[in-house]
Amino acid sequence: MPRKIFKKYLPSHESIQKNRFINFFGTRLHHHNLWHLHRHSVSGGVAAGLFAGLIPGSNPVQFFFATLFAVIFKVNLPIAVFVTLYSNPFTIVPLYVAAFTLGSWVTGSSIDSLPPLELDLLDKDLAEWIPILTDYLASFGKPLIIGLVLLASLLAVTGYFIVRGFWRLHVIHAWRKRAQRRQSKISK
Repeated sequence: MPRKIFKKYLPSHESIQKNRFINFFGTRLHHHNLWHLHRHSVSGGVAAGLFAGLIPGSNPVQFFFATLFAVIFKVNLPIAVFVTLYSNPFTIVPLYVAAFTLGSWVTGSSIDSLPPLELDLLDKDLAEWIPILTDYLASFGKPLIIGLVLLASLLAVTGYFIVRGFWRLHVIHAWRKRAQRRQSKISK
């Protein structure tokens, strides 16, 4: 069962309560749903991570918001933070294009002309091209912002129900296997 595999890598509730870095935040990070693996906390953690993954910014910004959402909604924190990694340098462009297309469709604006992106990443360091990229993304305006919110919400809701559905299927499959084992013991 995947839960058993993940469980051995997650910290125990006692070790979390004794951790001095976590104690800095008081009891906010001591809620059992933040660290335990059950269908409510995991599906909520996936939803929080999927939503936070489309928040503009680098991974630390997305990690912060995933953590914030996990604490507010009391869902699995490590899962929420890990799931934000779906938006990475390889997937961010298609995700933002999909968000812009969705936002353009909802707002009724035209998607014919995207502003040209003139970034020479080899000649600039990270501190120089982040403001350029931010200005470029801001030029998309309203369709991109609305599209990001809609796409993030759509991904979060879809991810939530997919995880719950797969969890349910796994439980049903486990019940049936257990019933078959019992039946075979009785028939022997």
